[in-house]
Amino acid sequence: MGEFVRLEVEAGIGTIRLDRPPVNALNNQVQAELREAATEAADRADVRAVILYGGQKTFAGGADIKEMAAKSYVEMSSFGAALQASLLVVAELPKPTVAAITGYALGGGLELALTADRRIAGDNVKVGQPEIQLGVIPGGGGTQRLTRLIGPSKAKDLIYTGRFVLADEALAMGLVDEVVAPDDVYAAAREWAAQFVNGPAVALKAAKAAIDGGLDMDLRNGLKLETNLFTALWATEDQRAAMQSFIENGPGKATFEGK
Repeated sequence: MGEFVRLEVEAGIGTIRLDRPPVNALNNQVQAELREAATEAADRADVRAVILYGGQKTFAGGADIKEMAAKSYVEMSSFGAALQASLLVVAELPKPTVAAITGYALGGGLELALTADRRIAGDNVKVGQPEIQLGVIPGGGGTQRLTRLIGPSKAKDLIYTGRFVLADEALAMGLVDEVVAPDDVYAAAREWAAQFVNGPAVALKAAKAAIDGGLDMDLRNGLKLETNLFTALWATEDQRAAMQSFIENGPGKATFEGK
């Protein structure tokens, strides 16, 4: 358990909890602890889905500007690489992930939220990539994951202007997937994650690998990846049990062991 980031596990759901007041700024230490928490969540068999959460007040207000402002180019080269590496570990968690966004998700905070499979936000949130207002650009995946999520035109608007986006607009453009009352954000994230706790963990891992991996390929190679992952599932106990359950009892009645 880190000083600012911890993994809390309950009923098959792991919550990666940021706790660095006042705004959960992503300094070097937070980045390292994020990587450690995500690695632990990936390795633990009792974690079947993961929530990214910054608490009731704010998700994450961005990188630590005071820390970055004093760095040289050489130091920032290492910092930028470490930031990308930490967020990549979160993005590549082989389990369903959801970001529970409260308050603000700005700069590096939004980039962290973009690593999740789904984003649930309070109706009072503000999100954005305001780096341009500091004379720089997003460096934790914002120019890449944001563009893949909402398209280049909308991504350029947000990145060029650095403006804040409110919940309704974020939902309309597909930046978040669900908007709820502020006090209900974490509960809504748990409700979404809970549906996977007793699901086919190996198949869910394969589905995520096929979708995310295919985005980095042309269609032909993406289809090859899908075929390999699809057929590999015939080596699992869940496939055999679920298909036998379907034959004997009809759809939707299988139980899964995650093996």
